[in-house]
Amino acid sequence: MVKKGEWVLVHNIVLKPEERAPQVPDDTKKVPLEMWVKGFLLEDAEIGDEVKIRTMTGREVYGKLIEVNPSYKHNFGSCVPELLQIGLQVKDILFGGEDHD
Repeated sequence: MVKKGEWVLVHNIVLKPEERAPQVPDDTKKVPLEMWVKGFLLEDAEIGDEVKIRTMTGREVYGKLIEVNPSYKHNFGSCVPELLQIGLQVKDILFGGEDHD
């Protein structure tokens, strides 16, 4: 049981593939337009239930309850060693190297 007031993630299909605009790319037309939104649960529920949440901005949104206390899972990818060297070169060009740190 997920209690009212918990921070949750909901999912909703905004447009089915057949409802997509004709001008979108062909690969985009093949998939639904989906929405994931985080907010505070407005009534007790179970994972998988259709629920209503209130977002941090005060919007009320309906969707399928997916997760409780969701975390951010994105990152900026793997280290690119070439970019480290470019950063050092730019610093040297702009500021004259280590003497101007």
